[in-house]
Amino acid sequence: MYLLRLLKLQYGNCDCNISNWWQNVQMNTIRNNQEIACQQVLVEDSSVFSVQWSTFPSQIASGLTPRHLLTRYLVYIRRATLSAIRPSESVTGVEFRLLGSHLSLISFLPPEVGECYVTLRICGGLLVQSQQCHRGELRFTVEPTPDGSRVSLQLSEYCPLILGSSAPSPLRRWLYRLTQAAIHRLVTIRFLTLLYRDLAGSSAPVRVVSVNVRDGRPV
Repeated sequence: MYLLRLLKLQYGNCDCNISNWWQNVQMNTIRNNQEIACQQVLVEDSSVFSVQWSTFPSQIASGLTPRHLLTRYLVYIRRATLSAIRPSESVTGVEFRLLGSHLSLISFLPPEVGECYVTLRICGGLLVQSQQCHRGELRFTVEPTPDGSRVSLQLSEYCPLILGSSAPSPLRRWLYRLTQAAIHRLVTIRFLTLLYRDLAGSSAPVRVVSVNVRDGRPV
């Protein structure tokens, strides 16, 4: 802003042109510095911890809420899978159904809404270990930071059926890493990328960076 005042002093009444120039500088800064942080690991009990987040500048994050984030995510899942997975929300919760059937790949209790987050708690589904249906959650967060708003998706304490137990074999871990883990990582990063580009501009570049939030075996 100090630079903006200097330009006004030099160019007098060209407020409109200077303001437009400054907005372009701000938008170019937005487009050139965007990152998506990502970590995906199996923790000590072989449950999944996966988090992806990006800090959206305040210029584009106004009006973005956790509930809005969840709604967009459910729509995105259906589009990204060409309707092979069809999220369905009702008073009893949320289900990710396979095609047009009543088979739920993963089921959640009704959303729990907080000030900065919405949480879906896992309660069953074909992709969940039957003994661990009471564990796991998917959380959508939009929280203010000094640089804007941190938009994040976090999956924690999820026990995939493909791992079988809390002590999966190397083969099961390998299969999980190449299938569900890879798909989930791709889907969430792509979702945050499309969301950012929708708000900041379709050509805005985004890069993925690795972070270390929790200890565990990378998947």
